[in-house]
Amino acid sequence: MDKTRAIEIAVGLFVVAGLAALTVLAMRVSNITAFQTTEGYTVIGHFRNVGGLREGAPVKMGGVQVGRVSGISLDTDTYEARVELTIDSRFDDLPMDTSASVLTSGLLGEQYVGLEAGGMPTALQPGDELMLTQSAIVLEKIIGQFLYNKASGSDSGSDGGTEGK
Repeated sequence: MDKTRAIEIAVGLFVVAGLAALTVLAMRVSNITAFQTTEGYTVIGHFRNVGGLREGAPVKMGGVQVGRVSGISLDTDTYEARVELTIDSRFDDLPMDTSASVLTSGLLGEQYVGLEAGGMPTALQPGDELMLTQSAIVLEKIIGQFLYNKASGSDSGSDGGTEGK
């Protein structure tokens, strides 16, 4: 009877450990660990299309995470997406002409904001707006344009090899 009780306790502990591991994995995959607030300053970027970008998405520069997306809203004056980027205070010397792009990484298509430093000597200040932004590439539009070009007969300069004959 004692042996059966010990096996039940061991199985119970194993199940609890498995559930804890699944919870941690789920939090990492779903980016819930981003609840940690980033100490730093906020800059604003305006994009025509942000695709599937979400709040909490990473902001990277050269592949290194330098901040997080802290807010996404629609600017009702320009009808563009207004994206707030919270940059870690360790990176307080980013040039004023830094550019931002919405990029995709990985097989699952996680989107993030990629920054590229400019060359101006003055640094970005809290509340500044990024002047150079590039929107997300929408795969459906590219495929649609490709299919439209194929259907209309244009083959991007190829004439079937009859040139000069």
